[in-house]
Amino acid sequence: MGRLFGTDGVRGVAGRDLTAELAMDLSVAAAHVLGDAGAFHASVGRRGRPIAVVGRDPRASGEFLEAAVVAGLASSGVDVLRLGVLPTPAVAYLTSALGADLGVMLSASHNPAPDNGVKFFTRGGYKLPDAVENEIEQRLGEKWDRPVGSSVGRVRDAYGEADRYVAHLLTTLPHRLDGLRVVVDCAHGAAHMVAPEALLRAGAVVETIGAAPDGHNINDGVGSTHLDALKEAVVERGADLGMAYDGDADRCLAVTGDGQDVDGDQIMAILAMAMHADGRLVRDTVVATVMSNLGFKIALRNAGLTMVETAVGDRYVLEAMQEGGFNFGGEQSGHVIMLDHATTGDGLLTSLHVLAEVARSGRSLTELASVMTKLPQVLINVRDVDKAKASTPELVAAVARAEAELGDSGRVLIRPSGTEPMIRVMVEAEAPETAASVAGHLADVVRTVCA
Repeated sequence: MGRLFGTDGVRGVAGRDLTAELAMDLSVAAAHVLGDAGAFHASVGRRGRPIAVVGRDPRASGEFLEAAVVAGLASSGVDVLRLGVLPTPAVAYLTSALGADLGVMLSASHNPAPDNGVKFFTRGGYKLPDAVENEIEQRLGEKWDRPVGSSVGRVRDAYGEADRYVAHLLTTLPHRLDGLRVVVDCAHGAAHMVAPEALLRAGAVVETIGAAPDGHNINDGVGSTHLDALKEAVVERGADLGMAYDGDADRCLAVTGDGQDVDGDQIMAILAMAMHADGRLVRDTVVATVMSNLGFKIALRNAGLTMVETAVGDRYVLEAMQEGGFNFGGEQSGHVIMLDHATTGDGLLTSLHVLAEVARSGRSLTELASVMTKLPQVLINVRDVDKAKASTPELVAAVARAEAELGDSGRVLIRPSGTEPMIRVMVEAEAPETAASVAGHLADVVRTVCA
C-alpha cells in the first residue's frame, strides 16, 4: 500500500477507499500521536484528557465518517467537541481558539460528492508536517491500552462555536462593506451558513446561490471550480461583484460586475498592494507557487515588492511563510493565507478583505484587478508517459531553447504529476499564439522522450 496521506490529508471515494474503519483507525492513531504528550496540557494551563474538535462539510458520507472519527477519538480517551458543518479554516481557527490538542475536518474540498477526506490539525490549528503524517500512518493498527470507565473520552455538540469564527473574521476587517451588493456562491458546501452571515454583519447586501446543500450536490456546477453560474447571477442581478468558494471554503475566486473572473493571482495582487500601502506586508514580500502567472510577478516587481516561489500546494506556501517570517501568500487557485489572521487558507477571510478594499477605495473590482495583466498561459497535460524522465537531457535542452526564444517576456514550466502518469507542460508568453505554439512543441518532445 502506498502512502495514505496526499497533499491535503487522506482522500478517496467514501465507503470504498475511505471507509468507516479506516477513518476510525486514523483517528485512533492521530489521538496517540497528537494527544498523548502531557506537554500539550501544561502549555495551555489545562489538566485532564486531550480535547479534539471535529467539523465536516455537508456531504452525506460525512455523517458516517464523523461518527467513526468521533468513536475513534473518544475510545482513545479524547474529549470531542462536534462543530457540525463548518469550513476547513473555521475548524483550524477553533482548534486554536478552544485550546484543543487536535482538530479534524472531514471534506474533499472541490472534489465531487462521492469523495471525502480526513484532514488533521495540530494544536494551534496548523496542518500536519510530513513527519507527523508518517508517524500517524506507522501507528495504524498498533496494539494499545484501551481506556475504560471514567477514562474514556466524552462527546458533546458545540455547534454554537460557528459564531465565534464569524466574530473573529469580523474583527480582522479594515473597512466595513456598507453599500456593496454581492452575490455569494457557496458551492452547496461548508460555507452555506457562515458566509452569508459574515458578509451581512459586515454591512454588505448579500444574495446567494449554491447555498442549499442536500448531501449530494456539493460542487455540482457551482463554486470556485464552476464560475459560470455566478457570472450569470452577478450580471442578471446587477450586483457589484460575486464571490465563489469551494466545498470546504478554504479558497475563493471572484467575479466582476460585468461577469469577468478574477483568479487567485489577481486577488493576491489586490490584497498585497493594499497591505503594502498600509505598511502591513512584512518585508514587502508575497509567497506564491511556481504556477502563479508571470504577470503577477511583474506587477509585484513594478510595485517594488518581492515574490518568493514555492512548489505547488498551499502547505508549501505556508512552510515558506513560516520559515521566512512572511505574513501573506497563496495560490492561483484561490488559496490565500493571511497569517496575521489565520493559520491556513481561508476563502471567507479572503473575500471579506477583497470586499473591504473595494469599499475603502471606491473602485470597482475590475479596476482593482487591473493592477496586473495576466500573460496568456497554456497548460497541456501529457498523459501516459514516464514522469521519471522529465529531467532527461533531451527535454532539458528543449526547455532551454524555448526559454531562450521567449526571453524575459515568457516562461516554461515542466512539472510531473504527483498522482498520475502525466507530465504537465505550462508556457506563458505575451501572445497566446506564441504560448500555444511553444507548449505544443514541448508536449510533442515529452511524448517522444518520455514514452
